[in-house]
Amino acid sequence: MSIALSELAAGQEIGSATLEISRADLVRYAGASGDFNPIHWNERFARSVDLPGVIAHGMFTMGAAVQLVTDWIGDPGAVIDYQTRFTRPVPVEDVDGEAGAVVEVTGVIGALDADNSTARVDLTVTFNGQKVLVKAQAVVRIW
Repeated sequence: MSIALSELAAGQEIGSATLEISRADLVRYAGASGDFNPIHWNERFARSVDLPGVIAHGMFTMGAAVQLVTDWIGDPGAVIDYQTRFTRPVPVEDVDGEAGAVVEVTGVIGALDADNSTARVDLTVTFNGQKVLVKAQAVVRIW
């Protein structure tokens, strides 16, 4: 899919996605990232440090959320900057064969830069109606 900068406008929605996260996803991410902190797999430990239970890795949530942008633009290499702040954990329940957490992601064009052929996509990322990432912004080069 080819997107022209001239066809975009600030405030334009690029799409939305529902992320279904399971405990198995967290185990796979831990293996890939090397982040084996027990708050991401051990319920008893997570609760002992005042968390609501096992929580998703922040970087897992961040990476899963930006997939909306890469799907929209059609090229992961077009994302030239991506930043966010983590505000709330995403607890992932221990449920067999089902998502233990559901995260909603919506993307909107936040700004356009014609001089640099870029668009800033602002992501709204929520769990149970509360933002888990704020100022989640991806800058995309429009070829």
